[in-house]
Amino acid sequence: MALKRPTGEDLARIVCERTGYAFGNLALLQTALTHSSTGGATNNERLEFLGDRVLALVVSEMLFASFPDAREGELAVRLNALVRAETCSDVALEIGLETVILADSAVRAGAGTKARNVLSDATEALIAAIYLDGGMDAARVFILRYWEKRSQALAELPRDAKTELQEWAAQSNGARPAYAVEKREGPDHAPVFTVAVELPGYPPARATGRSKQAAERAAAEAFLAREGLGSMKEKVS
Repeated sequence: MALKRPTGEDLARIVCERTGYAFGNLALLQTALTHSSTGGATNNERLEFLGDRVLALVVSEMLFASFPDAREGELAVRLNALVRAETCSDVALEIGLETVILADSAVRAGAGTKARNVLSDATEALIAAIYLDGGMDAARVFILRYWEKRSQALAELPRDAKTELQEWAAQSNGARPAYAVEKREGPDHAPVFTVAVELPGYPPARATGRSKQAAERAAAEAFLAREGLGSMKEKVS
């Protein structure tokens, strides 16, 4: 059962108060905040697809201007850290999207990766809706409002968890971590991968991601966190 949420002008007013953007197309805003778990014919999956690309472009522009001496590899690592699901879900919580997303109550009541992905997808769908409603300039203003400060908080280059795990494994027993895709779920345009990382002498660690690469990084983070080898936040599933 979907929980009752504000709609129409009430929803537009709340979103405007929280984000500073006033929607003209109220139906577009409603679609952006409707999760597929409601079972209706309209949901935010297509908007999430578009918003992901708009977000990546604006953040890439921001990083290109903010770090003029950074090489391509460093920019890519910073980009991945800023557009990943965890960051998008953090933005959703900052805005308070969890109180206006229309989704099945069981999905909303969940925790961990599933709940995080619902919030992340809604954030990207909202970006797409702003882009379609107000153009690229409006989308850029919204993104910079919430991502620029996060970019500045990355004073040090984020370490890639897969590299960190590989270096630790080489020093520990000379083995290389092995990654395997165990499951692929979701629609073709927005798949979710479950990946396990194995290392001789240790139980495997599993995590999900919206690409194979993202799931592998999350699995490496889960392994490091479980073994107390870093400050990673992911937990073993």
